[in-house]
Amino acid sequence: MRRPLLVAALLIAALPAAAQAPMKLPSTPPGAPDPARLVAGHYAIEPAHTQVMFTLDHLGLSLFRGFFSEASGTLDLDPKTLSATKLSVSIPIDSVYTTSRKLNEELLSPQFFDVQHWPNATFTSTDVIPGTDGWVFVNGDLSLHGQTRPVQMRVRLHGAGKSMMGKGQAVGFDARLSLNRSEFGIGGGVPLVSDQVQLSIAAAFEQS
Repeated sequence: MRRPLLVAALLIAALPAAAQAPMKLPSTPPGAPDPARLVAGHYAIEPAHTQVMFTLDHLGLSLFRGFFSEASGTLDLDPKTLSATKLSVSIPIDSVYTTSRKLNEELLSPQFFDVQHWPNATFTSTDVIPGTDGWVFVNGDLSLHGQTRPVQMRVRLHGAGKSMMGKGQAVGFDARLSLNRSEFGIGGGVPLVSDQVQLSIAAAFEQS
């Protein structure tokens, strides 16, 4: 009886040390901007590392930036046949963040996004077209503030490789999109604050 009890006691004593053992990290980043690393499959957005930054001109004096986060969505990736690739994204408007708490609240109001009536912005791709210098054009429908309009994103691979957070592959892209917010019924402050908005998107995906 003593031997099994002794083994059990040793195992229990070792548990805290095992729980505190640091995770072994790779010596080099697992991702690289190599299209040959892209693996076809179904991916889900990794929200903790996906950001949408918007930039506007403020009074002709400076640029003003803010962020959206907490994105969700899927990517059906086919590197060999880009036209078969599909992207669907949803972003909660109440995730908006700027350097002004008061402005954050104003942006959610009926004067701007009117989040009570239109809580999310969505994008659904309709076509993916190869470009040059590593860029790809992603056409799709953007729904924002109750309006749906066609837009085009320029997208470039940032990195692909084995996921450190899951069992499959991971991939990340940089994207650029320009739009006129008044076309979506968000014209508050124009022209003192520019109608044209530049979006810079860092999108991270995990294979699912």
